[in-house]
Amino acid sequence: MADLKKRIDCAMKRKKCDLVIKNVSVFNVFTGKTEACDIAVADGAVVGLGSGYEGARVYDGQGSVAIPGLMDAHIHVESSTLSPEAFAQIVCAHGATAIVADPHEIVNVCGVQGAEYMKESFHRLSVNGTSPLDVYLQLPSCVPATPFETSGAVIGGRETERELARDIFFGLGEVMSYPSVLGAEEDMLRKLQAADELGKVADGHAPGLSGDGLNAYLCGGMRTDHENLTPEECREKVARGMYVQVRCGSSTNNLADVAKACDGFNFRRFITCTDDKNARDLSQRGHLDDLLRRLVAAGVPSERAVVMATLNVAECYRLKGKGAIAPGYCADIALVNDLKDFRVKATFKSGELTAENGRALFEGKRYLPDSVLGTVHVKDLSAKDFAIPCKSGKLRALGVSPQSTIVTHEEIVSVGVKNGFADLTGTGLCKLAVVERHFASGRIGLGVVKGYGFKGGAIGISVAHDAHNLVVLGDSDEAMARVVALLKKTGGGMALVSAEGEETFPFDIAGLMSSAPLEEVVKGAGDITVHAQQMGVTEGIESFMTLVFLSLAVIPNLRLTDHGLVDVNRFEIVPLEVN
Repeated sequence: MADLKKRIDCAMKRKKCDLVIKNVSVFNVFTGKTEACDIAVADGAVVGLGSGYEGARVYDGQGSVAIPGLMDAHIHVESSTLSPEAFAQIVCAHGATAIVADPHEIVNVCGVQGAEYMKESFHRLSVNGTSPLDVYLQLPSCVPATPFETSGAVIGGRETERELARDIFFGLGEVMSYPSVLGAEEDMLRKLQAADELGKVADGHAPGLSGDGLNAYLCGGMRTDHENLTPEECREKVARGMYVQVRCGSSTNNLADVAKACDGFNFRRFITCTDDKNARDLSQRGHLDDLLRRLVAAGVPSERAVVMATLNVAECYRLKGKGAIAPGYCADIALVNDLKDFRVKATFKSGELTAENGRALFEGKRYLPDSVLGTVHVKDLSAKDFAIPCKSGKLRALGVSPQSTIVTHEEIVSVGVKNGFADLTGTGLCKLAVVERHFASGRIGLGVVKGYGFKGGAIGISVAHDAHNLVVLGDSDEAMARVVALLKKTGGGMALVSAEGEETFPFDIAGLMSSAPLEEVVKGAGDITVHAQQMGVTEGIESFMTLVFLSLAVIPNLRLTDHGLVDVNRFEIVPLEVN
């Protein structure tokens, strides 16, 4: 009651506020208007908008526009390749105050201990006793994502019932295995029922689903979806009650198509997310501020765009007191130069200044428990392990293109045959291999890729959605075997082998993230990425980030896992060779 009395007394100007932000124009998410006024804050909450407030601290906004702190509705922190501490530093500097994080990647490697590591890492961050970033952690729903891959852990229906009841988890992560929902499989139904009974939000993932299939999927309780292929699909999902997530990631970006579906009536059902964004992209382009700039450039009025990144997210996830600058709401605020460029001057979390002029004002002590270290276990391999048996001279290829780097297409290609094995010489094709890395089983899935453009060696990475086995691409069996050996030696990361030499950048945290500072990750991962691009990678395809999605067996149309080629539409393993 004392806290409530203090807030009321401060609002009535009977007491001095903890903070007053002056010289700003406040954007009102309820009206779409801006108002020149001061923002009064007490006990972490906004207590008044107007003038005449006195504060123990006064911050001069220098003519900035104050908008609510930006909220990412769906992100895999691991895809940044940064530690949670470094990730928080960079996104707070770009105006973020909250994320809905699905630790799907690290849980597929380390089990629930991976999620516990993420939670503890973020929990240790503090600015004057205040957490600089709200992290709403989802329990991954698909570990593994499909039955066609080997992951480091398995979380079934009964485990989900137990784990989802813990305070550590805010909701159920993206339900990618939509065929199991449509088939009403018992194990999946247990997961969905647990989320419903606990009153926890379930995120969706159902690209291309419509009609009866969409109706059935929504009966499972999924509230959101970031996998939307066309404007028509977005409109249908909104019409059926979903929130459509506008995504702006490093290689997965449906923003332009989603923007076409957003209008003056339905925009309250669109929310913002980045899903997967790497360190280099975060450093050079930004986070949700980058998304807002692109939304406005795509024709979405800036007022609607801000609401989509703030109030809409808060309402979707039932986050009381979030998403607005208004009396009684949390003082989560970003100061930007205007509502077009969204250049962030300062970020406040619960009234504490967490970042200013592009730099975080907090540091995180490195936290590295044994549970997330030493996770790459690979059998020794040689060049012969990458040879593809072939008699017919015809193979199924994963087709990729700059226009759609995440959605592949199946293409039947002709190859040479030499001593009973496929010979790709002169075809422009690359070999692709997914090597099991959790139990050193030696299992390898082999395939070919058309359209990548890479030549002169091999590249590989220990990040491969969603089971995170090693994924290797190249035009030399010897170089591919060497890449696997390098990744084994470094404990995971990125590796490149060419005629000029070898190069690695390690990911010591679960083979997914680096504990190095942001600047080292940006330079190290950036340098090896650029060097890979220079080996002929098709313009518009990012050498490593695109590579990690080629094993994602829940996105159309053809994928490769350690078990072999997966036809996602038929949801079954198919042979590489075509007779």
